[in-house]
Amino acid sequence: MTKRHVSLPLGGEEGIHAFIEAVDQRLSGEEDTCDVVEDVLVDLMGDREAYERWQSGGDVSAAERVRLQGYNPCNATLESEYYAEVETMDEGRFERSKYLQWLWRQFDATPMADNVEFALRFRRMLADHLFADVGEGCRFFKGITFTYGHNISIGDNCVVHDDVHLDDRGQLTIGDRVSISDDAHVYSHDHDVVDQTAVDNYHTIIEDDVRVTYDSMVRAGVRLGANSVLAAKSIAGRDVPAHHIAAGTPAKSIAVKDGWESVADPLEDANVDRRTERKLEYDLPGDLNDFDEFQRDLQPPDA
Repeated sequence: MTKRHVSLPLGGEEGIHAFIEAVDQRLSGEEDTCDVVEDVLVDLMGDREAYERWQSGGDVSAAERVRLQGYNPCNATLESEYYAEVETMDEGRFERSKYLQWLWRQFDATPMADNVEFALRFRRMLADHLFADVGEGCRFFKGITFTYGHNISIGDNCVVHDDVHLDDRGQLTIGDRVSISDDAHVYSHDHDVVDQTAVDNYHTIIEDDVRVTYDSMVRAGVRLGANSVLAAKSIAGRDVPAHHIAAGTPAKSIAVKDGWESVADPLEDANVDRRTERKLEYDLPGDLNDFDEFQRDLQPPDA
């Protein structure tokens, strides 16, 4: 079933275009990204009067102050901010990604996020500033989350639906015309089964024309081959060859798409774990002030 074209009234279209263009220009300019994000969120939330009253020294309640301070991403932390490898990033790289991710997340908390025509275009504009690379014609729906954002490359005409998590603690590459359905999770990092504080990062690859369907999961370092399908509620822990349909937990190739048999690998050659080929090595600073959040001694007795 094809989609139908929908357009907004002229006045609504003009307002959306003017707002997105203004934010895009400010993010592309010399202004501090943190200041731009704060200013945009104050207006999106309709809090300009209270914000200016607070800035001028007027009375605000404790709750108002926390809310108004929260528009500034410098006054917030994200889970990824606590990851040790942030220490190895180029100066300012994480901060800018954090500010843009804060704008993305807070925008999704506004009523305007449900105006599909507006929201898709606003997020597409933000993706240009946040992702390593993003192609034309991409559509990003509500509730999408990332680890950093700047380790994601995505091709043309992709669609990412509601409540998807794109983990780019490692590296995530998504090809052209990929569809990622609601509640799917795509990972690029993994934890050691004995010491869960030990993290390995990987390059996860989703090739052209792949469908990652509802509530499925792609483990770190997996490659989903071109034109393949990961069935609903499946977990891909091994590569899925091009044109294959994989299903189950763990997912296995169960069929080749009709009409693609002559160019697809045979089923008996599928279900191979090649994740180690995509492991990303990284070194942490020797003077890192780290901590063990679990405080458990799980040294195996047979080690």
